[in-house]
Amino acid sequence: MKLCWLDIRRTDEAVRAAVLEEAVHQRIDAVLSDDAAHLADLPPTVKRALLPSGPELPDDLDGVDIVLVDQARHGVTTGQLRQQHPGTTFGRFVEIVDADTLEEACQATRSEPWSVLLFRDPTKIPLEIVLAAAEGAPGQMITAVEDVEEAEIVFGVLERGSDGVLMPAARVGDGTDLRAAATDVEQELNLVELKVVGITHVGMGQRACVDTCTYLREDEGLLVGSHSKGMILCVSETHPLPYMPTRPFRVNAGAIHSYTLSKDGRTNYLSELRSGGKVLAVDVKGQTRLVTVGRVKIETRPLLQIDAVAPDGRAVNLILQDDWHVRVLGPGGVVHNSTHLKPGDVLLGYQPEEDRHVGYPIDEFCLEQ
Repeated sequence: MKLCWLDIRRTDEAVRAAVLEEAVHQRIDAVLSDDAAHLADLPPTVKRALLPSGPELPDDLDGVDIVLVDQARHGVTTGQLRQQHPGTTFGRFVEIVDADTLEEACQATRSEPWSVLLFRDPTKIPLEIVLAAAEGAPGQMITAVEDVEEAEIVFGVLERGSDGVLMPAARVGDGTDLRAAATDVEQELNLVELKVVGITHVGMGQRACVDTCTYLREDEGLLVGSHSKGMILCVSETHPLPYMPTRPFRVNAGAIHSYTLSKDGRTNYLSELRSGGKVLAVDVKGQTRLVTVGRVKIETRPLLQIDAVAPDGRAVNLILQDDWHVRVLGPGGVVHNSTHLKPGDVLLGYQPEEDRHVGYPIDEFCLEQ
């Protein structure tokens, strides 16, 4: 999980106590201030990080876990400070504004246990350079961001992102939003084996192809189903097709009424997905990642119904395009052409436990048939 740091240097005194209480509740990893007194009441579960604002470091560093040093401002190295304060953890703060400070940041990430970096230019290219320079280094790199939207971008730069982010806490709720952004990075689902019990040609209807902004893997696709409590894993078009090239970004997912999983545990109908939205890509091991929807193509096609049964006896249904090149996945990543399925074949699927209301999980009576 990505590290979440809150910066309270500019937090209004009227809300500071509530912001700190929220930080503890949300298991924020660290709180940064320029005044050690503001950190005094934090429990050991939250690291207390000090970045002094003046040119001098305080003589007494008790009560803080990490002291960040800006060598341009403080005129002293972390090596010198470790000799003077052997019981204190020191790290570097670097503001990147040009080639020299970019190189300083690269050196810090390779040598320091903690590096907090502030990039002044809006481009993420300097961050990419530092991430590449820090590859394999044992320290932790924290990137300063302005808001949750930027945090989500930083978490994904070069597909691995910064180890964590430092975000200003202007109001109660910022800590909760930041933690949610960090925990949305990935999750794991417990997939089950579904036994096919029936295949039916059901006539014409509209189906949706979901084109993502991501190359999907051969064992990866979308979970799709007619009912919110049972879904089948539809594979992306990464496998060879007759008469047309592969489209590894696409999942020919199913009829427009079908559910699929999206952000924050929600479901969406395939028909309501839009460019710029998010869907959950899932592989045969249940590992997931959020991917961005680039386009949804809805067209009229002949449809095929797959009926299957889960180990607990629950019925699972999927209606998709009646065509050989539309495929679903079985255990171990076995690819099944939908038109070749027969009773007894085993597919991979997922069984959410909650019913749904406007896509949100809800505990209520709901009969789907």
